[in-house]
Amino acid sequence: MKLQRMNRRALTLGALAVSGALALTACGSDDTGDSNGGEKTTANSKIDCEGAKGQLMASGSSAQKGAIDAWVKQYRAACKDVQLQYKPDGSGAGITSFLQGQTAFAGSDSALKPDEIAESKKVCKDSQAIDLPMVGGPIAVGYNVPGVDSLVLDAKTIAEIFNGKIKTWDDKAIKKLNPKADLPGTKIQAFHRSDESGTTDNFTKYLKGAAPSAWPHEPGKSWAAKGGQSANGSSGVAQQVKQTEGAISYMELSYAKEGIKTVDIKTDAKTPVKATVDNASKAIAEAKVVGQGKDLAMELNYKPAAEGAYPIILVTYEIVCEKNNKKDTLATTKSFLNYIASEDGQALLKDESYAPMPTEIITKVRDTIKGLS
Repeated sequence: MKLQRMNRRALTLGALAVSGALALTACGSDDTGDSNGGEKTTANSKIDCEGAKGQLMASGSSAQKGAIDAWVKQYRAACKDVQLQYKPDGSGAGITSFLQGQTAFAGSDSALKPDEIAESKKVCKDSQAIDLPMVGGPIAVGYNVPGVDSLVLDAKTIAEIFNGKIKTWDDKAIKKLNPKADLPGTKIQAFHRSDESGTTDNFTKYLKGAAPSAWPHEPGKSWAAKGGQSANGSSGVAQQVKQTEGAISYMELSYAKEGIKTVDIKTDAKTPVKATVDNASKAIAEAKVVGQGKDLAMELNYKPAAEGAYPIILVTYEIVCEKNNKKDTLATTKSFLNYIASEDGQALLKDESYAPMPTEIITKVRDTIKGLS
């Protein structure tokens, strides 16, 4: 069995190298090796695997990749008859794949648009797709300026940096916010996402909502401003920040944990706010459910009033059909979604630099999952 397990791991790693997908496969042991670091995961007896079997395909948000990694380690240890593959190819690509009937569910950092809901009635066969908020967290603004270990920026300054109006790190607007910092004349290298991204959507919604005069572009999954440089996925922009002196970009906090310094955001609060899970949770708590019926799409507040609330936030949704999901994967889809929405599933998020959903919201999510058909 040990050899069999090693062979399966080798096959999985080979698939990763070929496709770039996150391939996560259940094996037949209660102690499942962690393909990232050799740690072992003990099967969680609270996970209900009844009816769950076969292969489950999903794709979308790269923002939630760390959360999916953590969840699958636990899920695959409990549900040995399931092969689960999640491809973190961006929110736009994930929604497209789901609407084409290629996946059981999609991950998106933006709720479905009206035209996408209308289109979903084809794949959902006279039903429609719904948004299930599952993962929250801060969008960090990461930077690489040697010798500057602490940096404060406000919405207007960030907007002007990404809009190409502020071009060097010793610009007077940055100096005013950081009077004690030794800011160099290094050229600013602003990176944005090249793929359609819910992270981009939420980041630009923040810029538009908090600094409308400095950000004339409409928010959206695709980057609208001219200039700057681009990279694919959250991992792509994070890598560019790491290796490029003078770089700045936006990414989920989980991608900024290793070797990337993050900006403190000046708001109306007395003290600039750090990008932390707890500070993001304070802002997410002010969000409202605005979806109709079983759809739990949320309206985020990018100018939160609470002291210490981090304003640049996102919520990742798992997108499924309300009714008429694929019969061959319905039981497995509900099993996995039930787990990640459970207390145990949500409890894993904070350790991975994500924010659990507020109790009022996640309770509605659990009730909705039960009714999926």
